[in-house]
Amino acid sequence: MADFRSYLLSRKRILFDGAMGTMLQMRGLNPGVSPEEFCLEHPDILEGVHFDYARAGSNVLTTNTFGGTCFKLPAGMNIFDFNRHMASVARRAADKAQREVFVAGSIGPTGKFLRPLGDLAFEDMVKAYQEQIRGLLAGGIDLVLGETQFDLAEARAIVIAARRESHLPVAISMTYEEGVTLTGSSVAVCAATLVNMGIDLVGINCSAGPLEMQGAVTELISNCSIPVLVQPNAGLPQLVGERTVFPLQPEAFAAHTRNFALQGAQAVGGCCGTTPDHIAALGRAIADLPAVAPRVRPLGITVTSRSSLVHIGENFPVCIIGERITPTGKKQLTADLQAGEFGTALRFAEEQLALGAPVLDVNVGAPLVDEVMLLPQLVERLVTLHSAPLSLDSSNAKAIAAAFAVYPASPLVNSISGEDDRMDLLGPLCRDFGAPFVLLPLRGKELPVKASQRIAIVEDLLARMDSLAIPRSLAMVDILALSASSSADAAKECLTFIRYCREVLHLPTVCGLSNISFGLPARELVNSTFLALAAGAGLSACIANPSSSRITEAVDATNLLFAHDEGAEAFIGKYAGWKSGVPGATGSLGQPGQSGGASSRSAVSCTSIEQAVISGRRDSITALVQAALDAGDEPFSIVGERLIPAITEVGVKYERKEYFLPQLIRSAETMQTAFALLQPLLEKDVRSSHRPVVIMATVEGDIHDIGKNIVSLMLGNHGFEIVDLGKDVKATEIIDAARTHKASIIGLSALMTTTMVRMQDTVNLLQNNELSLPVMVGGAVVTDAFARSIGAHYARDAVDAVRLAQELMQ
Repeated sequence: MADFRSYLLSRKRILFDGAMGTMLQMRGLNPGVSPEEFCLEHPDILEGVHFDYARAGSNVLTTNTFGGTCFKLPAGMNIFDFNRHMASVARRAADKAQREVFVAGSIGPTGKFLRPLGDLAFEDMVKAYQEQIRGLLAGGIDLVLGETQFDLAEARAIVIAARRESHLPVAISMTYEEGVTLTGSSVAVCAATLVNMGIDLVGINCSAGPLEMQGAVTELISNCSIPVLVQPNAGLPQLVGERTVFPLQPEAFAAHTRNFALQGAQAVGGCCGTTPDHIAALGRAIADLPAVAPRVRPLGITVTSRSSLVHIGENFPVCIIGERITPTGKKQLTADLQAGEFGTALRFAEEQLALGAPVLDVNVGAPLVDEVMLLPQLVERLVTLHSAPLSLDSSNAKAIAAAFAVYPASPLVNSISGEDDRMDLLGPLCRDFGAPFVLLPLRGKELPVKASQRIAIVEDLLARMDSLAIPRSLAMVDILALSASSSADAAKECLTFIRYCREVLHLPTVCGLSNISFGLPARELVNSTFLALAAGAGLSACIANPSSSRITEAVDATNLLFAHDEGAEAFIGKYAGWKSGVPGATGSLGQPGQSGGASSRSAVSCTSIEQAVISGRRDSITALVQAALDAGDEPFSIVGERLIPAITEVGVKYERKEYFLPQLIRSAETMQTAFALLQPLLEKDVRSSHRPVVIMATVEGDIHDIGKNIVSLMLGNHGFEIVDLGKDVKATEIIDAARTHKASIIGLSALMTTTMVRMQDTVNLLQNNELSLPVMVGGAVVTDAFARSIGAHYARDAVDAVRLAQELMQ
């Protein structure tokens, strides 16, 4: 049998299987029972489900290992043995089909957030996934499938773990709500990051039926140069009696999902609510479709953050990479870094972002500074506060690796030179983490003055990249601008080199712009003129100070003249009031054509409590609250008149999709920091004893608690006292806690369709005990209709839960 990668490269249509939980329920899995333990006890039932999908035409069977990490499996269960056993059951079913059927090792989310969004270290998550993957490999899988992923940083951990353990193909399938993941990554950002990592198949599954998924799938296919997998649910879940059902019947599901194959998805299948009948119908619907047409990746590189991306290349706007976060020539920044402080660096970041710089270069290479320790610390602060992608400016491979661990997407690495072993050290690291990098044509002690010398070095570097299986799509070339004051031909040689990179190597180029004017007067004039000439030759980006009006004017005019500003809208909006000879222009640096923007939620310094909460500046809030107390402000007025309105504004921004989960958590944690300072003072006031109590729990049989934890955090910040019972909690325990703590509200969470029905147990038990307490419910599969059907109130997210709780207390 051919390996899955070869099958994929043949561009044949691929039919994945459907839901597992639905089928297990139909064959004896009772509510509240662990699917993992059930399948260990009944491998024949599991094999039967797999074989039914194979008979229905599936080319790929997915192992029953979605929760197969140490974070999800029941305590005491052997991780390796469980995954090996589940994979071997799927393997037996695939082999019985007596045709080409592959086995995908399913890997679901851990339920944990990585730093800096959570407290789990990247390496710990990677090791947990490695343990699972080793078991899957022993059981005979053909590919690794990370599915239903909602955090791009965690998806990266799966890819790294898979690469450490095998050379098997890797597929990652994300889940979106209204086009973004739970942690705020768009479809385009996820696709670009995962393509950078060199995975074999990128997908979208769960959360919605084919109709609701249409927009996200269209965006994925249009932004992806590798094969695409689409697995929708059989519609949105509905509660019928005590059963959760999905409304789309097989033929209707197949007809809608076929459209994704027509759009260009090579692989299709089903998720929640789909059965072998759905998959058989889908197989018939795509049987007449030809092989998928190959897709060409656009020339250039793409750098990403958690929530934005920037394309750099011939067909994209000239990009200014903000240069100011480097200690060279900056005494205060150097002193800060030597002291392990980041105040100046963060200020420089805010200033450059306010001026519109789409990418920030970050360099901590000062004397007496440990880059391995300091670079990731600064990167962690920057990715927490800002959305702009970063350029990690260091030749220290260990420092870059440490920074990769806290960076959630694809940063730029600046740079890899032709010095001995630099490519061998940094190249594979950038390859595995999907980080584009700058090739620096420098080797030995002499500077390559001629373009031909630089070309020779770059050609050697590219050959070494090829030998290390590093894709050229990750490379950008530094043109190595030398001072025009020392060489009359410096600019001409650069222009020749740029043209060669564009026309022969088909690689984007970048330069440190200020180098060309070193030792000359009127440096901005020289820099901006050279930039215009270089952009005409094909320069893609420059590392420069975005506060230079001449440089930003040159960039804006160049992007206009090269048709990167549709309708001249950005240029007109910025320069409508421009006058010749007057330095500067209104507005900030325009970068038409970039996705997600590079805006910063803290582009101004935090001078008030409100700004600190809205901007999520946990490091500033304590001093600001203490200053307010010292000035005579009452603790309760600080809470009621400043903190609560600020966190309410954060909620509004979240609902408007201006903020996403990382910003929401950061602001909530800032609020908590303020409360920690104020709480002893508040407790002196009798009013503080009257906070309404909310019992929070994930229902019996469900071990997902991220959503519940976020709701608890937000409710606590809005004056409620939270009693968190944790996950997998029986209805009787919830009722007992409500009595003990004299609760005002009960909040229930469930992520799985198999456990959401347990919410009704609590509602029924309340009625049986004649307790009149409102129940709030929420979770990925929960709907307003379901909530009303069981006599509960629906909260779609953490912000909505706060609004609902406040209404219920009126």
